[in-house]
Amino acid sequence: MAENSRKNGYEFDSRVRYSEIDHRGTMTLPALINYFQDCTTFHSESVGLGMERLRKEKKAWVLSYWQVLVERYPRLNEKIRVGTFPTEFKGLFGNRNMYMLDGDGNRIACANSIWVFMDLEKGRPARPQAEHIEPYGIGEPLDMPYEDRKIEPPRENRACEPFPVRRYHIDTNEHVNNCQYVQMAMEMLPGDISVRQLRVDYKKSAVLGDMIYPRVSEEPERTVVELCDEAGKEYAVVEMK
Repeated sequence: MAENSRKNGYEFDSRVRYSEIDHRGTMTLPALINYFQDCTTFHSESVGLGMERLRKEKKAWVLSYWQVLVERYPRLNEKIRVGTFPTEFKGLFGNRNMYMLDGDGNRIACANSIWVFMDLEKGRPARPQAEHIEPYGIGEPLDMPYEDRKIEPPRENRACEPFPVRRYHIDTNEHVNNCQYVQMAMEMLPGDISVRQLRVDYKKSAVLGDMIYPRVSEEPERTVVELCDEAGKEYAVVEMK
């Protein structure tokens, strides 16, 4: 895997694997967002702010929201390049762009994301120090249509069968992984839908043993899946177009 740690970001080259495709022979949406998630992790590791460093400090950058746009899904064996860079740090938050290019350098997917710096010991946001920010650098935001963070609540929805959080849903923070919420939501989609825009607002973390109570709304332009606890409080809101 070719890697390139740049002044204001990070890139790596890959190739679409069989394990990452669906029945169409193209990359799945969860596989694509896992590339974005992995790229941010590689970036942090490359600048000395990786998982072990922050774990010792009992800190973490936690994804709060992202908007993913897909122009096309790459095919099996296709060469791709994945990159990321921060665009702003302000208060408790950091904004980050991600992108995926094809073998000719054409952009085929991109994303905007908002991260919050967390004190894991206290279980609440904390203001990052300069040492947690400056190594990343700042880049110019990608040219893409940026939507507001707030996902408009659906007018109507229907309740679906609840299900438990499984061990394979959990990441190193002992919470449900960001991508797993998307996978859960996609299981609620009617029929065979190719998602071109995804937005996820992460509200609170689900952990092993929690029950997820999905609510689904199908509108002409979008499908919204609210993944909730038993009291109806949302873990995550997923909008797909």
